Amino acid sequence: MTNAERFITPELKEKEALILGAQSKATELEYKLFVDLRDQIKDQIQRIQNLAKVISELDVLQSFAVVSEQGKFVKPQLKVDSRDLEIQEGWHPVVERVLGKQSYVPNDIQMTSGRDILLITGPNMSGKSTYMRQLALTVVMAQIGCFVPAKSAKMPIFDQIFTRIGAADDLISGESTFMVEMKETNQALQNATKNSLLLFDEIGRGTATFDGMALAQSIIEYVHDNIGAKTLFSTHYHELTVLDEELPHLSNVHVGAIEENGELIFLHKMQDGPADKSYGIHVAKLAGMPNDLLDRADVILSKLESQEVTQLQDKIIEAKSVNEEEIRTNTKKNKEQNNDDSQLSLFTPEIVQVNNKDDKLIKEIKDLDLIEMTPLDVMNVVYKWQKQLKKKG
Repeated sequence: MTNAERFITPELKEKEALILGAQSKATELEYKLFVDLRDQIKDQIQRIQNLAKVISELDVLQSFAVVSEQGKFVKPQLKVDSRDLEIQEGWHPVVERVLGKQSYVPNDIQMTSGRDILLITGPNMSGKSTYMRQLALTVVMAQIGCFVPAKSAKMPIFDQIFTRIGAADDLISGESTFMVEMKETNQALQNATKNSLLLFDEIGRGTATFDGMALAQSIIEYVHDNIGAKTLFSTHYHELTVLDEELPHLSNVHVGAIEENGELIFLHKMQDGPADKSYGIHVAKLAGMPNDLLDRADVILSKLESQEVTQLQDKIIEAKSVNEEEIRTNTKKNKEQNNDDSQLSLFTPEIVQVNNKDDKLIKEIKDLDLIEMTPLDVMNVVYKWQKQLKKKG
């Protein structure tokens, strides 16, 4: 009862104390056992660490063995005294596992003596990036002691692998996708050696066409002439495929594709020589873009391809033939012709004869206030000038 006096006996009091103190005693006993075990382990720490290291190595090697057996990998031949790279029917183990062995198309990689750079062309989604990644993965697997996904593989020992694959930016630091691309490429060019492996995917696509093409060509030439590393360079600048005529260690390869009844069929098989075109509009069709848009793109493409504004491939070969002595000669001529503080030009400017009829147009150009104009205003003015020049032509 609430207001009644409570009576106890000594026996009940002892039981109460025993029950209430059991939890704290259990905690104390558990901590004491933990401390004793910790002290025992501390005395044997060196033996335990050595045992853990051996077990971890066995675990890795056992994993390599299981994966190699299940994937039917082969033992690679690592060549210390040779830089030849020969992989027969290699594949990407992760992609192959997703697609299935029957769907994945294996490819050879032949980079023997005198064939250090492969310039890869072909349609989007045809497998260029996968081809490059599977080589890097094969090299890494071989050099960590695992069998590799291929029918046979012979390769040198690479000291480093540098890649520029995919698109990424660093907006927090104010760096665009193109800036990140240039910095990663520069990292490779500054640190690569003759024994490195370089993988460059679509370098130069983040800027204007001629800027990107100029950068791509100069990077290829720099790697060829100054580094000499094994390099895979994929590009959609088909004009660069003529570089194999000027660079003895560069070869063209492409991913096969055929066009049947207006439909694009990817063969996913690497073949020698350059691709004939990129099939960008066909890939856009696969993405589900409207038919009217695709028809219009076909018309624009045909018009652009038919315009012989410049012979890009001839100019690429011509640019390659310009050596340092010619550059110094041109620079010296420019300095002699310019005694003022104006910026010197690398090439002698072309002299243009202006007709009296064009005086009005020249005056408009001189009077134009570009600082106060938007890009759209400039485009409209240039469009008006173009119409006027066409009428006079």
